[in-house]
Amino acid sequence: MAALGARLVRVCWRRRAAFPPGDAQRCKSSAAALVQPEFLRGSPHRKHPGVTTLKTLRLPEGLQRGALTAIHKSELKDLAERSRRLKNYLWSRKRAEEAPQLREKAVQLEERRTAEEKQRRSDGDDQNFEAKIRRKVLCELRKTTYHWTPLRYDAELGVVFMAARLAGGYAAVMRALNEIKKRDPSFAPRSLLDFGSGLGTALWASHTHWGDALKEYVCVDASGAMNRLAEQLLTGGSDADDPLIKHVYFRQFLPVSPKVQSDLVVAAFSLSELASQKEREDTVLTLWRKTNCYLVLVENGTKEGHQILMEARDVLLKKEEKVTLDSRRPVVFAPCTHERTCPKLLKQPVVPCNFLQPYHPLPLPGNADREEERFSYLIVSREEREAPGEREGVEWGRLTAPVHRRTRHVQCQICCSSGELKQLAVTARQHGRDAYRCARSSNWGDRLPIINTEDDAPADLPESP
Repeated sequence: MAALGARLVRVCWRRRAAFPPGDAQRCKSSAAALVQPEFLRGSPHRKHPGVTTLKTLRLPEGLQRGALTAIHKSELKDLAERSRRLKNYLWSRKRAEEAPQLREKAVQLEERRTAEEKQRRSDGDDQNFEAKIRRKVLCELRKTTYHWTPLRYDAELGVVFMAARLAGGYAAVMRALNEIKKRDPSFAPRSLLDFGSGLGTALWASHTHWGDALKEYVCVDASGAMNRLAEQLLTGGSDADDPLIKHVYFRQFLPVSPKVQSDLVVAAFSLSELASQKEREDTVLTLWRKTNCYLVLVENGTKEGHQILMEARDVLLKKEEKVTLDSRRPVVFAPCTHERTCPKLLKQPVVPCNFLQPYHPLPLPGNADREEERFSYLIVSREEREAPGEREGVEWGRLTAPVHRRTRHVQCQICCSSGELKQLAVTARQHGRDAYRCARSSNWGDRLPIINTEDDAPADLPESP
């Protein structure tokens, strides 16, 4: 049997030598591996153009050194507990109730209380019926209405804020700006305007991405104590006055001239600190007037934070006629893939559109080695800004929930360019090998090319929290 096998092998080799395969036959088997779809643009599947998430981030060495120096000099007691309470308070912070909402709520309470009291009392037994109802309504309003108060940062609270939010805020802004860096590599901003700059996390994140291309940083924060603390951080903890990042200017008010624009405008965790919807609307329009290329808004990844950003998006898209000096219209760059109403706001219960960015917090007692920042963001660009590769006719969707990798299929939730929220089970057989490999290499927050198949059926997947 072994001799017969050996004889067959020798015959096969003689036949191969007598009739060698042609070039077309030799290349046919490898051609499929060499041909890629256009949307990959020569990148491997694990680094396809839609991948914008970042690995676990660390603070820049100079920023971390400066923060630890400032914290140690302050000698604050119970810093770990105070920073924990402040972090929880900022996360649970809501918008102030608007006057029309309060009036509507009061009318509903009055009608309900009046009906209840009329059922209980007999005619003529209460001369002060209306006054009693008003007192009960006011008492219930005080108990059920969120009491919004502005935060006033002094030097001590600024240090507590630094221990609680410096690393997380930096991670969120880094991730949002990476969307621009990855999709528009030719963009090199020369000027930055940071509204509500706080400790200067946006200027550090911008410098990390674009370095010396930035020639001017204007940081605006109403708190003089926070501005002084941010200025100290720029020295990296040294006693010298030489800052690690040059050309940084701190202001307590926005520049007056509407004609002066910055290539990049950032407002991180700032809109939620404004007292009313009217004030937020005016601020967003003012920031847009000062935007030459990109406006970046970042908020907590809560329902409140997401709704604040959606309000800002509606203001920019529907009230652009109020901006007269620059006629270029606003275009939603990220994370939305459309300009329709957010599908997550239409679903009940409402689930915020948010994303995660892992980071290493400051090495302080009580801090874990690794944490995750949950945030929402919005990037709006001027009409003429068009990232390379965006004109190829490929429609992209955004992954808005954790990606579940299963055997031979990937379950994902995609916000499509049509404004729909789809649940897909991506397989190599049904959607193609390239789409499957890209889906398997993607994470929550990345983009995927839209997969149009008639057989896609909604799957019951868990929503992002």
